[in-house]
Amino acid sequence: MTMQRALQSDQVEELICLISVLDRDALINQFTSFPSRFPVDFTTEFLTTQPLERLRHILIALCLQCQRMPEIAA
Repeated sequence: MTMQRALQSDQVEELICLISVLDRDALINQFTSFPSRFPVDFTTEFLTTQPLERLRHILIALCLQCQRMPEIAA
């Protein structure tokens, strides 16, 4: 079993900055491909009807819960 390190404060700040600029398509891509330790199974209807800020908030919470930065292409 591997120990996962907690995100450092500068990584949390970077996480928030990265996610704050994602559009809906990029957010949906993150939700459908995020490697979490538990199922992330939002419906397409949910992902397409929620306000962007709510989706960003949920993705930040998911990243913090999993202690993992999202894989975002530059």
